Amino acid sequence: MKKSIVFVLILVLLASAAFAGGGSNRAASGSGVQVDVFWYMFGDTYLTSVRNNMAAEFSSYSAFRVTHHDCNNSQTTQTQMIQTAITQGTKLLIVNIVTTGSEEAAMNIVDMARRANVPIIFFNREVSNAVIRSYANAAFVGTDADEAGVMQGQAIANFLLRPENWSGNNSRFDLNRDGRINYVMLRGEHGNAEALGRTKYAVQEANRLLSGRLTLAPSPANQTSTQYENDGISNFFLYANWSAAEAANLMRTALAAHSLTNGSIELVAANNDDAALGAIEAMNEQGFNTGRQGAGYIPVFGVDATTVAVEAIRSGRMTGTVLQDALGMARTIVALAQNIANNQPVFSNTSTYNVDQGVNKIRVPYAIVE
Repeated sequence: MKKSIVFVLILVLLASAAFAGGGSNRAASGSGVQVDVFWYMFGDTYLTSVRNNMAAEFSSYSAFRVTHHDCNNSQTTQTQMIQTAITQGTKLLIVNIVTTGSEEAAMNIVDMARRANVPIIFFNREVSNAVIRSYANAAFVGTDADEAGVMQGQAIANFLLRPENWSGNNSRFDLNRDGRINYVMLRGEHGNAEALGRTKYAVQEANRLLSGRLTLAPSPANQTSTQYENDGISNFFLYANWSAAEAANLMRTALAAHSLTNGSIELVAANNDDAALGAIEAMNEQGFNTGRQGAGYIPVFGVDATTVAVEAIRSGRMTGTVLQDALGMARTIVALAQNIANNQPVFSNTSTYNVDQGVNKIRVPYAIVE
């Protein structure tokens, strides 16, 4: 009996390791529509939430057998995995593309799906309208790339103008009283539409709402680029690439040359919560944003509303975030998958969703969390 229990425990541990650590995680065999889901990487915090919600949603339907694939941030690996799934007879491809912004990579995947007559749903990481329009049974589920930036800007302005933070035409976060809030921008991936929108529109919208009472201005701690629009915003950032570890290291380097007390760094805006939390980790080492009474505090804003970020807000270490609805995205994807199980085109029954005009794209809305 003890040997049997040990054997069962080993099987459970092996299955858990396969799901969390990479490779492919295949659902139990049996009848049903074979669905293959390709994640750019399993390690992304927000996408882990989407994956968990998607697994729970799919488990409610006996019509599906689902395999999750960790592509380990390699487009070559992802493309090869997709070809293998097609060869093995998959009935639906769900793809979180690795190389977002690459027309060639996305079109190559669509071409493989079209030749095999397999429907495909891209999600989260944007692919172009041309890619989706090239195949009638292709769709995209994502967000409005600019909306998160706009909402983050709204959250920043709302916070700075709260009565407890703004009095006598002065902000308590304008440490050097120059009428500017010097911000560090922790930017996501180059070429990613969400990173572009969040970087630009967070600052632009905040300044619109601040209406000259204050102005967000790039901190000298930012690095300077020349590859984006010369708008005074888009070329000033630290390139964290969605990573908490990268953001922490970048912030430590910035703090070696710039102070949290003299006005050179007065606010942090991050394209995602992991980067925001990485910046907080570095500031904690200097006694800031610890959540303790009387400790120094720099406003920090993220995007995603991950569980750990919401807890950081509640504990007074982080200021605000923007909800990227993991459950809503998962449910939308599974609803499209049900069309395939019912022998309908992938984009059927979408009239109640926020759909782009003239292209099979659904936008899941954001919401501010403070």
